Amino acid sequence: MKKIIALSLFYLISLNIVFAQSLHNPKADQEVFEQIMTQGLEHSKVMEIASWLTDVYGPRLTNSPQMKRANEFTAKLFEEYGLENVHLHRWGPFGTGWELKKFAMHANSPYAYFPVLAYPKAWSPGYSGPVKGEVVHLRIESPDDYEKYRGKLEGKFVMVEEPYASEPSWDPIATRFSDLELLRLANATEVPVVSRQGGGGAAMLARAQSAYERAQFLYDENPLAILDQSYRGWYGQVAVSGATLPAEPGTPWGERPRPYSLDGPKPLPQISLAREHYGRIYRLLDKGIPVTLEMDLQVEFQTDDLYGYNTIAEIPGTDPDLKDEIVMLGAHLDSWHTGTGATDNAAGSAVMIEAVRILKAIGVQPRRTIRVALWSGEEQGLHGSREYVTEFFGESGPGGTVVRKDDYENLSAYYNIDNGSGQVRGIYLQQNEALRPLFREWLRPFSDWSANTVTFSNTGGTDHQSYDRIGLPGFQFIQDRLEYFTMTHHSNQDVYERLVEQDLQRTAIIVASFVYHTAMLDERLPRKGENQPEATTAAN
Repeated sequence: MKKIIALSLFYLISLNIVFAQSLHNPKADQEVFEQIMTQGLEHSKVMEIASWLTDVYGPRLTNSPQMKRANEFTAKLFEEYGLENVHLHRWGPFGTGWELKKFAMHANSPYAYFPVLAYPKAWSPGYSGPVKGEVVHLRIESPDDYEKYRGKLEGKFVMVEEPYASEPSWDPIATRFSDLELLRLANATEVPVVSRQGGGGAAMLARAQSAYERAQFLYDENPLAILDQSYRGWYGQVAVSGATLPAEPGTPWGERPRPYSLDGPKPLPQISLAREHYGRIYRLLDKGIPVTLEMDLQVEFQTDDLYGYNTIAEIPGTDPDLKDEIVMLGAHLDSWHTGTGATDNAAGSAVMIEAVRILKAIGVQPRRTIRVALWSGEEQGLHGSREYVTEFFGESGPGGTVVRKDDYENLSAYYNIDNGSGQVRGIYLQQNEALRPLFREWLRPFSDWSANTVTFSNTGGTDHQSYDRIGLPGFQFIQDRLEYFTMTHHSNQDVYERLVEQDLQRTAIIVASFVYHTAMLDERLPRKGENQPEATTAAN
């Protein structure tokens, strides 16, 4: 309690300085920020929310029954917290839902039995009961090699990769940003440009063509399942995403066949094994020792509702002149299917729910409307947020233009959380340099948490891009990495135990503060291209 009181006093003093120096937000009430701190530190519900999203409603694959239950749960939670205009926004159609009902895999050789740690890829078809077959390693070094396997793979499990080389992990699994790393981010004055140099194009095209031919061959041969290994990690980590279908090299991303398409081609069963177990089976086969696998893969497809849903709720604005303007915060609620979707992205969803809970609990009266969105379809390509933005704000037009919708001019900002459980350390400007002074001021009270880095740099791979791509202010916060990219991301280790309570509490407080600041400004946030100064550095 003493620590909480001391922190509250520190932030109150810091905020006095901020508001004495800042002329941007004359209506901001210092008492609100003390209340945000107290509510966020002493009455936090972020871990309880996260437990419901993971332990009860996880995992949350888009269009699965669990995803739909999570939509309904979060809508009910928003209603309990007193938010208004709570609804499920329908988008799509997306495609079929998929739910893993049962999975087990066992290996037998003449010398040993062992259970296999593995997961099916999403939208893999299943079987009505256990199936058994020999394991074959498909080695293709030239087109002539296909003849050795033609007509011999049906009823077999086919390994398609060479095992990864193993070596000790010398780097720590969990890390936080160092002061030097944050300084480099703060001092960035341009976005790195990745050059495309010649010399690798022909070889890359040849590899893509070989991969396509191999995939097409396997689909013609109809094995029991295609086996590969976790695309990241050791120590029993299995990182998995969705099943794939053959696509000719050069096929645009949006035109490639999707395993969840109702009327499209159907994938073969595809299983990713832990690297250690994949390597063991490979080495047994290499020694001429046969290996038989028994697999029980049972799944259920849902085709009654092909649409995806986003959970939407609001705290209405109260200023007669500004209430139609919108400040948005959001995170994707969907996940992959291996763990329970804890760090990706129950963490972000729980933070955003907690942020609006805090604001509602302390009775804020925002000038602008605060709108929270929990997206689905992010893991398959930002579908939920893209379709929402297209419907209400705008979409890309020909020649780099933007086709603006009704609320394009009304959006002040969108804030996103989707980089794991790590606390906020600052924010990416997405090259919107005009916002640096304002964001610096808003982060100043959190300097004791080392959460005050503002970088000109961009970051991608998540839902703020749906806004940024049409010129709207969309921002992702800088977050400590922790174990996100080394252990949890899209893996069976993405579970509640990987969440860090203090980090999530602090992140919710910072997000709530940013959202409140934005809702109370006299004017909406400037957009890229509007009175943009040159990029500055931390020393300026």
